[in-house]
Amino acid sequence: MTDTGSRVSRGDLNVWWRLGVPLVVPIERALFRVRVSGIHHVPLTGPAILAFVHISVLDGPCLAIEAAWRRRRAVRFLVAAEVFEHPVTGWFLRTFRQIPIRRGRSDAGALDEAVATIQRGALAAIAPEGAVNTRPGELQRIRSGLARIALPTGAPVIPVGIWGTHHRWPKSGRRWGSPLRPRLSLAFGEPIEPTGDVSRPDDIDAFVALARKRLERQLAEARKLADDPYDPVA
Repeated sequence: MTDTGSRVSRGDLNVWWRLGVPLVVPIERALFRVRVSGIHHVPLTGPAILAFVHISVLDGPCLAIEAAWRRRRAVRFLVAAEVFEHPVTGWFLRTFRQIPIRRGRSDAGALDEAVATIQRGALAAIAPEGAVNTRPGELQRIRSGLARIALPTGAPVIPVGIWGTHHRWPKSGRRWGSPLRPRLSLAFGEPIEPTGDVSRPDDIDAFVALARKRLERQLAEARKLADDPYDPVA
């Protein structure tokens, strides 16, 4: 069932989010026919992690727009800390409260800022596959970073299937033409409650395997929601 799209009054949007979201929603709707299911799994307050499949550079913006518009939540993506050093980009990222990740540090410390931010009540988002997938119908390897954030925070992980963004911006670059307004679907699944010790490799592997299974389920749901279950990917 597709969610109605009615908005809620609670959330954590700052003034920039509240000003920006009404401006970008019409742009998204002009590019895509949007369908969303399971958005009620995104909590109105408190920490949570959105783990989404990555088939396009548009995945993150579309995910952020829908979560902000429908749940009034600011989505906090993990961004390399050096990007914050650029005057314009850095201002944008800080204004919209993104999370810096300091690369080059040890595995134990690289995600400290993300863990601390989530523990303070943020709604974070991560693409466990890492890079944009060249074969959207098949998940890539799920990286352990998701477990290394989820296990110490204890925050529920909401798997999100996305389908349709690749019609406009696949791995190969921007694409125009038919279909004129492709259907975009986002399928939010039931939260995964993290269990285990982040210092134990077996616990990390078990969580990664579970996350993969749930992401595969939501990817299938997103394709079904888009009425595009057998879409050929160029």
